[in-house]
Amino acid sequence: MRLDLPYLMADTDRHGNERLFVRRFGRKIRIRAEPGTKAFTDAYGAALEALESDAPPRPAGPRGGAPAGTLGWLAATYFAAVEFTSLPLVSQSTRRGIIEACLREPIKPGSKDKLALCPLALLSAAHIRMLRDRRKDKPGAANNRLKYLSSMFGWALEHTPPLMRSNPARDVKRLRYSTDGFHTWTVDEVKQFEATHPIGTKPRLALGLLLYTGARRGDVVTFGRQHVRDGVIHFTPSKSRFNQNPPPVDVPIFPELAKIIEAGPTGDLTFLMTEWGKPFTSNGFGNWFRDRCDEAGLPQCSAHGLRKARATIAAERGATDRQLMAMFGWTTERQANVYTKAANRKRLSAAGAKLMADDQNENGDCPTDVAPPLRSAENI
Repeated sequence: MRLDLPYLMADTDRHGNERLFVRRFGRKIRIRAEPGTKAFTDAYGAALEALESDAPPRPAGPRGGAPAGTLGWLAATYFAAVEFTSLPLVSQSTRRGIIEACLREPIKPGSKDKLALCPLALLSAAHIRMLRDRRKDKPGAANNRLKYLSSMFGWALEHTPPLMRSNPARDVKRLRYSTDGFHTWTVDEVKQFEATHPIGTKPRLALGLLLYTGARRGDVVTFGRQHVRDGVIHFTPSKSRFNQNPPPVDVPIFPELAKIIEAGPTGDLTFLMTEWGKPFTSNGFGNWFRDRCDEAGLPQCSAHGLRKARATIAAERGATDRQLMAMFGWTTERQANVYTKAANRKRLSAAGAKLMADDQNENGDCPTDVAPPLRSAENI
């Protein structure tokens, strides 16, 4: 008999009978229940708990603790690991919230048993697929479940000793969906905001920093004069700060941005300060800036939409994937491809339309005084 459970061992007595033991920290406890039954699962968990009394204290499981060897136990161990605690606090909060929501899901519809109590040895791709499909009404949220559970399982596999035998999320596919995400600002919308918030106001300073640097709001709120050297803002994006060898980003301060910063108002430690004279938090700044957009009659606009606008403009001006990666601190070409492919389609479409118009003019099939093609929006 072979059972794929951590620390479970089998041996045969002198009469040829197979016996099962949980062995850990130099001790072992025999399990007499029939494998595959609830009694066996309970005995296995109790044996692990008893043997771990000789080990260093482990963190309590979520919401009161979960038996060792279960998904809830794995999550609690992961939340206490340095790989998790070294993440930015915002990332920790997001991951913990999504994973703990999965732990509270019933194992099957109508069941009182939560997934937190599911033994890791019984956890399968079907369970992960079920968790994904329960959020299929929001594909982004469904895919986030896959993403963060898979990260936790990957950590468990690399743990010494491994806490799992395989990654059950590996073969579960992401849901495919299309969305434009945050609204991308247009030139007219930028002008409308500028008309409401002129140079010399804090909203205009925020707009300038977001638009001319292309940085995320979580980075913009940290910018101060200490980041500026020789007319360039040097910083490491917060999203990659805890990666190994994170790529730095160097953004030149354009004359228009220099004029906006000089007009202020700016703080001592950071350019942007709250009304109480303290630096903004990322979420606090996002909410504050949305209110300023509402004041300008732009409820569809947000801070992140300016980052998308800058990336769109750069791609349409011919920036390559590698150049966009350097400008925006991306570590892979996947995100850059979103903008360069869209820009290439736009250029190819315009070129194709011109070829067709030229061909028709040469053959006399179309009047020569056709209206010229629409010019692209003026540069921001």
